[in-house]
Amino acid sequence: MSVSSQYDVVIIGAGIAGTALAAALAGSGLSLALVEAQPLQRKPLPDARDVHSYDARVSALTPISIAFLDRLGAWAGVAGYRHCAYSHMTVWDADGTGRIEFDRAELDVPALGHIVENRAIVDGLLAALEGATDIAVHSPDSLQSCQRDDDGTLVLALESGECLRARLVVGADGALSRVRQMLEFRTREWDYGHRALVCTVQTAREHQHTAWQRFLPTGPLAFLPLPGKPGESFSSIVWSLQDEVAEEVLALADADFCLRLGVAFEETLGPVLATSPRFAFPLRQRHAVDYIQPGVALVADAAHTIHPLAGQGINLGLLDVAVLAEELLRAHERGLQPGRMDVLSRYQRRRKGDNLLMMGAMDGFKRLFEQQALPVRWLRNAGMRGVGRIAPLKQRLMRQALGIS
Repeated sequence: MSVSSQYDVVIIGAGIAGTALAAALAGSGLSLALVEAQPLQRKPLPDARDVHSYDARVSALTPISIAFLDRLGAWAGVAGYRHCAYSHMTVWDADGTGRIEFDRAELDVPALGHIVENRAIVDGLLAALEGATDIAVHSPDSLQSCQRDDDGTLVLALESGECLRARLVVGADGALSRVRQMLEFRTREWDYGHRALVCTVQTAREHQHTAWQRFLPTGPLAFLPLPGKPGESFSSIVWSLQDEVAEEVLALADADFCLRLGVAFEETLGPVLATSPRFAFPLRQRHAVDYIQPGVALVADAAHTIHPLAGQGINLGLLDVAVLAEELLRAHERGLQPGRMDVLSRYQRRRKGDNLLMMGAMDGFKRLFEQQALPVRWLRNAGMRGVGRIAPLKQRLMRQALGIS
């Protein structure tokens, strides 16, 4: 093993959360390292706009997330590439008459959010990091072990043989976080028994810059608008399906899948004309009992994973990053070490409650719409109609979801 290098902050994982944190701390005077198992380099983004050219993974960024990316210098690259602002949202219950509409005009904002391909967000963040000279990048490389020294410093052994010493290690390495596992963070978690099927589809009718979501007995189905070209309309779909149903749907020929999807969506945008290859990933709710230990912090999916029905996962993760960066920069200005528990506790206090509230709400929605008992269905539909008619309540829900004060 090579001689140890010392850093104030070592970030494990260079996805959206990890690169955003690196960008937020760059130039602060803190010594930084970023460790990523995959090669960390910008790749050309495709210019084509057809059903096969979009990233299968997209995010519904709220205005507050976009503002944060803009402060980091990352949004300009995303905006210069492609994204789709949506001004309207329609949600309805497949088993009744419950329906609710949200529109940007009700909040007097330019858009409710933007659908952005995940690779475009990462590219924008990597572009923002290109001028940073105070970040040591270890890529491709991966964490092999993490131990505490006698003075509390964390010693990280990498696959390459390099050894890093860190005053603070940040686990930004996703839902299967090795940092969380190696340092034995306790979690509360359960499997939903569902998978999220994702792909890009082309529909006969325009998406109308609207995010659509239909609650089916088998799980929610979302159509998220993508930037297309004149006369053609593309959407990214996220379809929550029970495991056995997901296997069946994944095995369908493309034409049969398009027909089945069209039926499930009530052909709201006309027939589904074409589909990209389909992928599915298991849905599991997971929440770390604590996000912090002395010298360690978890952010984004490493700390919590949430059902994708409201598209809030990435937004919660970016809020984690923004708050952690704020607390670390404040501590640095005061001459405090970044791994101190009083510094990290402020991060946890500011984020844990909000994350639990959102996770609980999404889990409650998911379970509510699974119920098929007639009284529950009646109350569910009446509730949706009632919320739609009470403007102050609907506006409050919209503001909370979008992070608008």
